[in-house]
Amino acid sequence: MTLKDKITSDMTAAMKAKDAARTSTLRMVKAAITNREKDGGAEISDEDVMKLLRSQVKQRRDSVEQYQKAGRQDLVDKETAEITVIESYLPQAASEAEIEQAVTDAISETGATSMKEMGAVMKAAMAKLTGKNADGRIVSETVKKKLAS
Repeated sequence: MTLKDKITSDMTAAMKAKDAARTSTLRMVKAAITNREKDGGAEISDEDVMKLLRSQVKQRRDSVEQYQKAGRQDLVDKETAEITVIESYLPQAASEAEIEQAVTDAISETGATSMKEMGAVMKAAMAKLTGKNADGRIVSETVKKKLAS
């Protein structure tokens, strides 16, 4: 069963269970998948679905930040619940130790010594973390911290 099929069957199960929050989130995800398929003209792979799910989580995290600044706790709670549903389809997130190790390895590989080389370090670190669902923001902060010291 592909990831897309799993999302569709879970959406059906959520509808039958009358779980409105889960149903609405999975509908949005399924719509995003369908739109991506229409743009590309072909069915997308599980890897592409994973990328799409990561971008959906990132969008919602950005929204949470904005809603917190605006003092809209009701919307923060809604977006956080959606993040939880979407993340259940992603592999376990990379731990801080894994990110630290990948960044350290990337710095030694690229020979970076200053912030000017942050792009090269980020690229190498993200390549090492492929498939581990690493948050780019955390990786970026780790790279900055290591290059600054």
